[in-house]
Amino acid sequence: MYMNTNSTLYREDKKMFHNKKIIGTLIIISICTFVSYAETSKAELPEVVDGQYIIVMAAKQRVPVGLELAVLEAGGELVSTMSQVGMAVAVSEDQDFMMRASGIPGVLAVIPDLKIDRIQPPIAPVAVGVDAANPPFSGDDDFFFDLQWGHDAIDAPEAWEAGYSGAGVRVFVLDEGFDMDHSDLAPNINLDLAETFVPGEPVDYLLPDVFSHGTHTAGTIAAADNGYGTIGIAPDAELVPVKVLSEVLGYGFTSWIINGVVYAADNGADVINMSLGGFGSKSFYAPAIQLDFMVPYERALNYAYQKGATVVVSAGNGALDRDKSRDLLILPADAPNVLTISSTAPVGWAADPDTDLDVFASTYSNYGQRSIDFAAPGGNWAYYFEPGGLNLCTVGGVTHSCYVFDYVFSTGSQGNWYWSCGTSQAAPHVSGVAALVIGKNGGEMHPAMVKAILEQSADDLGKPGMDDYYGRGRINAYKAVTK
Repeated sequence: MYMNTNSTLYREDKKMFHNKKIIGTLIIISICTFVSYAETSKAELPEVVDGQYIIVMAAKQRVPVGLELAVLEAGGELVSTMSQVGMAVAVSEDQDFMMRASGIPGVLAVIPDLKIDRIQPPIAPVAVGVDAANPPFSGDDDFFFDLQWGHDAIDAPEAWEAGYSGAGVRVFVLDEGFDMDHSDLAPNINLDLAETFVPGEPVDYLLPDVFSHGTHTAGTIAAADNGYGTIGIAPDAELVPVKVLSEVLGYGFTSWIINGVVYAADNGADVINMSLGGFGSKSFYAPAIQLDFMVPYERALNYAYQKGATVVVSAGNGALDRDKSRDLLILPADAPNVLTISSTAPVGWAADPDTDLDVFASTYSNYGQRSIDFAAPGGNWAYYFEPGGLNLCTVGGVTHSCYVFDYVFSTGSQGNWYWSCGTSQAAPHVSGVAALVIGKNGGEMHPAMVKAILEQSADDLGKPGMDDYYGRGRINAYKAVTK
C-alpha cells in the first residue's frame, strides 16, 4: 500500500493533552555513532548527580516502615520507592546525607544516582529527499524494506513465511521518547501502558529533528507490516514505549532506568530492550561503592527475569575487549540475566549485494567471551573510509553514498526514517527474534528457555563454539522458530 507522505496526522496524547501536528516527509538522515546513545567513551568517567541518591535496602523486596521520616531526619527528602526490589530514591543538598542515611535501620547502602550522558555522533547528519513511490526491487509493499539488509542477514523473512510474526508478545522499549504517531509504529504501540520516568517530559519524542533513538530501535523490533515504509523483525508484536532517557537534557539517571525495568516487569513484559548504558573504572570508585552501583541493576533485572521478561541490552561501542578490561563496570551489559549483544555489518553491501553480511563491527563494538551472548546486525561505517567510499549507489529506488547502506535503516521522528549504527541497533534485532520465539510458544516463555533456543539456533561464526566477537553466534530468526 502507498500512502501520501505529506499527510497530516493528529493524536491526543494520554500523558499530555494536546494536538500534535506531524508532517510526514521522507527525509533520510544518515548517522553513525562511535558510541551508542547514552554510552560513555573510553576517556570519560561516569558522572553522579549532585544531591540525588539511590537507597538500597537490606531486604531485597521491602522498604522499611518509617523510611520517609528517617530520610527527612537525615537531611533528605524521599522521592520514590520501589518496594519490589527494595530500593528508594531521595534528594538532599546536605553533603553528609549519604553517611547519615546509610545508618538508617534496614538500609544496606546509599549511593549517588549515576548519570548517563548523551554522546553526539561524530559524523554530521546527511539529509536527502527520497521518492517513496519508486517501487523497491523485491516487490515487497513496504517501500523501504530493501534497505533493511539486517533482516536478510538473520533470515527474518523466512520466519515470517513460516507463519511467525510476534503476535501476542509485549515488548517494552526503555529508551528516550517515541514518535508516537509514526505510521510504521502507531499500529503496534500500546498507548495505555506507555509511560515516562523523566520528570516533566511526556513519553513522546520532543525534539524537532529526525534522529530519535527510541523510535529507531522500536522500528527495528516491531514496525508494522502495513505496506508502508519499513517492517520490524516481529511486525505483529506489541510495543510499549517507556521513557527513561531525556532527549531534551541529553542523558538519563540510573533511578529512571531501574523504575522503568520494574514497571515493565509489573506490566507483563515478555521482552525488554535497553539500547543504553554507561561505564566506570573500578579505580575511580572505592571497591564497595563500585559493587554498590551494580546492585540496583542486579536487583531490578533479577526481578524482571523472575517475572518472565527476556532482557536484551547493547554491549557498548567502546571497541573494548571485555576479557581484558576487567577494571571497568559496564551497565547494564555486565548485569546478570541479560542478553548482551555485539554488532555485525557488511562492508560495501550496496555495491555488492552478495557481500558478507556478518563482518564483526570491529571499529566500535565491544567484545569478549565474558560479556557477549550473541551478535546481530548493527551496521558499520568502514566503507566510508575506503577509497571511492563516496561513490553513489542505488538500492530499492533510493540513491545515496554507498557507505550509508551499511548502516541500519529504521524509523525516525516526524514520520521519517534514517540510517544509524551501533550496538544500540544490534540489540533490537535480538529483541525482535526473541518476540518471534515467544510468540511461537504461546506468548509466554521463561527467559532461560528463550536464551536456550537462541543459542541452539544461532549461526556459529568465528571460532567454533563460544567466540569473542559473536558470543554463541549471530542470531537466526528462521532457525529460532523452527527448532
